[in-house]
Amino acid sequence: MSRQAVFDHLARLLRPYAQHHIIKADTPTHLYLEEHVSSAKPQMFAAAQEKASYVSFHLFPVYTKPALLDELSPELRARMQGKSCFNFKSVEQIPTEELKTLLAAAHESLSG
Repeated sequence: MSRQAVFDHLARLLRPYAQHHIIKADTPTHLYLEEHVSSAKPQMFAAAQEKASYVSFHLFPVYTKPALLDELSPELRARMQGKSCFNFKSVEQIPTEELKTLLAAAHESLSG
């Protein structure tokens, strides 16, 4: 499975949020959404980016609101690097439904 397939899968999860956020990058290997709701200065909401041997998925609200991670499965926690980044090498490693739920909760947390 190619990194491109992993990126495409993660980008499909992010695309519904593009209508609510500022698109800072949208290339075949990098999708970056910035939010402007939670602070006066725009900051990252989420991003997917193809790297040399994996695809990174950043979800910044989990850094500012770590309680969003309370229900994280061990499988997704194992993919976590740092406080708000997850790395995937294959589509099979991506818990799609869990990421959808986490993205929705992160988006909701911006207004609360």
